[in-house]
Parts: sequence; structure tokens; C-alpha cells
Amino acid sequence: MMGGRRHNAQSLCKSRVGIAIAIGVLLGCVFALCFPNGFISISNPAPMLNRRFAHSIAQVGSTLCESSERLNMLKSEFVAASEENSELKKKVRELTEKFRLAEQRKDQAEKQVLVLGDQKKAGPFGTVKGLRTNPSVVPDESVNPRLAKILEKVAVNKELIVALANSNVKAMLELWFNNIKRVGITNYLVVALDEETARYCEAKDVPVYKRDPDKDIDSVARTGGNHAVSGMKFHILREFLQLGYSVLLSDVDIVYLQNPFNHLYRDSDVESMTDGHDNRTAYGFNDVFDEPKMGWARYAHTMRIWVYNSGFFYIRPTIPSIELLDRVAGRLSREPNSWDQAVFNEELFFPSHPGYDGLHASRRTMDFYLFMNSKVLFKTVRKNANLSKLKPVIVHVNYHPDKFPRMLAVVEFYVNGKQDALKSFPDGSE
Repeated sequence: MMGGRRHNAQSLCKSRVGIAIAIGVLLGCVFALCFPNGFISISNPAPMLNRRFAHSIAQVGSTLCESSERLNMLKSEFVAASEENSELKKKVRELTEKFRLAEQRKDQAEKQVLVLGDQKKAGPFGTVKGLRTNPSVVPDESVNPRLAKILEKVAVNKELIVALANSNVKAMLELWFNNIKRVGITNYLVVALDEETARYCEAKDVPVYKRDPDKDIDSVARTGGNHAVSGMKFHILREFLQLGYSVLLSDVDIVYLQNPFNHLYRDSDVESMTDGHDNRTAYGFNDVFDEPKMGWARYAHTMRIWVYNSGFFYIRPTIPSIELLDRVAGRLSREPNSWDQAVFNEELFFPSHPGYDGLHASRRTMDFYLFMNSKVLFKTVRKNANLSKLKPVIVHVNYHPDKFPRMLAVVEFYVNGKQDALKSFPDGSE
């Protein structure tokens, strides 16, 4: 029994081995017929590898080429968009400027309508009043955003005192702002024309504005004398007015004894102190010119007034005021030898005539005892017991070259009560 079983198992094992060999041979034949060169041709593998490598390189090259073209396209689109953006910004600026001018015209037109639009009959005798106060311009902060921020902090009721100064007048400048502080005035600003003056004001806790560089006027600012610097102010003041602020322009040879803003009328484009020394010269008079050879018509009547002082005047932000600054600054640039005060008065007073359009600006002369020039003080006031008791708002040492010692004497007389402080000085510049 055991032998028979062992024989049967060996027979079964042999049959299985035979079947496996037969299947293997059969499969070998099938693969031989289907794949005569085998799965991988090892006779010459290089061509296939080269083809695959070349294909990969071609794909990479194609990708790089497409990326480069795409990058160039993006650059072109960016440049086009930038140009379009610049054009849009330009158009926006143009539209903004047109809108601003339209608003100005609208504001002025509304003011004019109050007088002219609603046509009325003239009232009773002595009651008719014309338009005196021109409307303010619409503030435009884009003119100078940095200055606009400073003025927002310094100005009171949209007005302030402004003085231009360089390092040549440091001693007078210090006396100037010390008296302003003593009176209690807070709305004042020094326009520093050089770095030294800017640093000096900052150290003294004085509000200061250092202009951005301007090659056309910076050389004058650094080294110019009184007249040269004085001529610059008409150019610089324009930005203050465009920003919507009224300016009390002040030279530094002025002693402040009271707050001037408490003594302004604000009913005109320009309110200025006078170089006149009495009622006639300050406020105007009828001067008769005599020409005997004309016989019956020998006497010709003329209207005379002494000039406004361009070193101390209050100017409102109106179109005529800005036109005045433009006219004066323009003439001074074309006529470098002209005196700024003469040009200032000519543009302010000369009427329209053939070949010339006069400026249509309203003006007011300040009280010459309150806003006093040094001729009035040293020639008249100090010698009169009653007048010497009056306390002016400011004293402008404009008639005398020895400015600083006279300014010190004014402080001694009016502030410290030293009665003989003014006596040692001559009337004029002897």
C-alpha cells in the first residue's frame, strides 16, 4: 500500500513538471514570433537614447521660447498700461484744474449775482453801495501739500503773518519774532531762504517753512540783500493765496507792539501801511500844478498819494490779489533793476488806458499812527507829548538804514517805558 502511493505521487510530480516545461516552451515560441528583436534592442541602444534626449531638449527649448515670448508680451502690455495710466493722470489733472477754475468762477459769479444778478432799482440817495470785497479763491492743496499741512497747524482763521529771511538778517529776525511772541501772536511763519536760517528758527521754536530748491531764485535767497529778497516774496506768496490763506506780509525790520489782526478791516484785496507821514500824504490829496504860460488854464489839479509800503501789507486770497502778485513778479523778472515797491504800487494804482489793462483790485490804506513808519515816529510822534502816549500796533523802521539800534530803541520806549530811548537818534539818516 505504501509503495503504490509513493509511485502515484512521483508520477503526478513528473506530469506537472512536464506540463510546466511545455507551457514555457509554448510561451517562448509565442514571444519569439511576436518580438523577434526582444523587448529591448541591445544591439544599438544609442539612437533611441539620442532621440529621447533630443525630444526632451526640444520640449525644454520650446517651453523657454514660449516663456520668453510671454515675458516680452507682458512687458509690452505693462508699458502700454503705464503710458495709458500717465495719460489718464494727465487728463485727471487737467479736469481737476478746469473744475477748480469753474468753482472759482462760480463762487465769484454768486457774489456778483448778489449785486448785479438780481437787478434792482437804485435805493435812496446815499444808500447805494458797490461790491468791494472780492470772493476768495477755492483752496487748491495740490499746489503745495507740504506747505498746506504747515499752514493748517499755524494759521488762525485762515490767516497768518509771513516773513522771508536769510542768515544776513539773523539779529533783526530774532528781535522780530521775540516781540511777536511777547505780544502773544501765534499765527506767524518764517520762510527760511537758507538752511542756516531754518535750523536757527527750529532751535528757537519758531514756526518755519524751508522751500523746496528752486534754481532760479535760490542764489538770490542765499546771498541777496534787502531789495533782492524783497522782490522774491511776490513769487513765494502766490502759493499761500492759492491754498486759501490771507497773509500779512512782514519785513523783519518791524517791531510788534500789539496784535495786528485785531486792527484789520478785511474789506479789500490789499490792505497796506503807507509811506505817508500825515493825513494828506497817507490818504491822498489834490495837488495843484501851476504852469503860468497857460494863462487862464495855468492851474492843473492832480491827485496825489504816497506809496504803499511793500514791506507790510495784508493780502486776501482773491483773483485780483493773485493777479497783482503775478504782475509784479513778472515785471521784476523782466526788469531786474526795478524797485519792487515802485512796481507794486504802479500795478496796484495805474488805471487802464490805451495799450494797458489796469488791475481791478480793491485797496485800503492802514491808519498811519497805528501802523507806523519810522519817519512818522522819529520826525513827529516822539516830539509830541500827546502822540507819544499812543501805542502803535507796529513800528516799521523803513526810513532809516541803522535799523537794528532803532528797533531796540523802539522796544525800550514802548515796552520798557524808557522815555529818552528815542532822543539820541536824528530825524533822518544823518
